[in-house]
Parts: sequence; C-alpha cells; structure tokens
Amino acid sequence: MDVRLELVMVPVSDADRAIAFYVDRAGFVLDHDVRVDETVRFIQVTPPGSACSIMLDSFSGAMAPGSQRGLQAVVDDADAARAEMLGRGVEVSEVDEQPWGRFVHFADPDGNTWALQQLPSWAPARDAES
Repeated sequence: MDVRLELVMVPVSDADRAIAFYVDRAGFVLDHDVRVDETVRFIQVTPPGSACSIMLDSFSGAMAPGSQRGLQAVVDDADAARAEMLGRGVEVSEVDEQPWGRFVHFADPDGNTWALQQLPSWAPARDAES
C-alpha cells in the first residue's frame, strides 16, 4: 500500500493575513483560493518543491488558530533557508545544530510553528515521491 501525505491543515484566524504571510513572505505557492459560500473559503498553499500542500483553515473550527505545532519541512541548506526567510521578512531562529540535523524555526502570525530541517550527511536521501 502506498500512502502519500498530500494535505495538512493549518488553523488560522484571518485568511488574508495567512495568505500574506505564507505566499508573500514565506514564498509558498498559492494553489487555490476559492470562496465556497459566505463562511467557507478553501485556501491551499504549497511550499516550493513540496509534494504536500497546506490548507489554511479559517472556517472549520477543527483546531484553534495557532494550535498546529511542530510542522517540519526538509531543506538542502539550513543557512541558505534562514537567509532567504530573513530576506523575505520572516522572523526565524538561529540555526539549531543537532546530531539529527540542522534546524531553523519560525511561526506564522497565529503562532503555528514550523521547523526547516537540513538532514545530516549520514541520513539516507529522500525524494518528493517517497
């Protein structure tokens, strides 16, 4: 059985503010922004190079805005990712060196947290189809 994670929900309080952060500042791609009715607006963004997209949920109430913790994405170079995020105006941590990788942490305006991980040299290579 193949299982592919393709969509993760991130709860946000303000859809327009979330788009401004994820697309304009963090550099994610806006895939969909569809107003289904007066209360439902389906917004999907994708980090560059990712096989998994993010649904910016401001309507379902399934999780409180800012309650998504520990989202993690893999980057080739933590220093370069940090520099790019800083250049885009995103507040990010210093590079956190651990035996299992190098990490850069940031949060969106609601407080949902992210880590960008550079895998250690000993880790097996992974591609977007894995």
